[in-house]
Amino acid sequence: MREVSVSEVWKRKYPEPVVLVTSVDEKGKPNIIALGWSMPTSFEPPMLAISVGKTRYSHKLISEGKEFVLAFPQEGMKDEVLYCGTHSGRKVDKFKETGLTAQPAKEVRPPLMEECLVNMECKVVGELDTGDHTIFAGRIVRASVSEEEGQRLYSLGGERLGGVRESG
Repeated sequence: MREVSVSEVWKRKYPEPVVLVTSVDEKGKPNIIALGWSMPTSFEPPMLAISVGKTRYSHKLISEGKEFVLAFPQEGMKDEVLYCGTHSGRKVDKFKETGLTAQPAKEVRPPLMEECLVNMECKVVGELDTGDHTIFAGRIVRASVSEEEGQRLYSLGGERLGGVRESG
């Protein structure tokens, strides 16, 4: 083993799951952010966590609204995920610009995304300040899956996205 910088280590974490997260402003206008940092945290009650940069518009919306929807995009959604990860919802309507379909959620204000494989409606139950990010812990209050089969999309590093296939 040789010692390296932390930035060198981060380059070796790929492939990494990528998720799309919706939130809404006080008027109900939805926003989408692409995130690489998410994880399950509890089976009972069902919970997950997302890490959102403090400068991001979605950070403000989730902090204020205390709700979000986490969705798993599928392989064919590369362009939409890249768009959501490189444009601010302060300036653009990401649903309109990407053509993604918002569906009303049953338990939270942020919408589901019809094109995604999984949608999980979450209520924020905790926040942890971690430097330039906040980890939002969300209790999953409702979950849904797509009727269609598909492969989940992963970040392969930089702006490269794709599927991960089993080898062997």
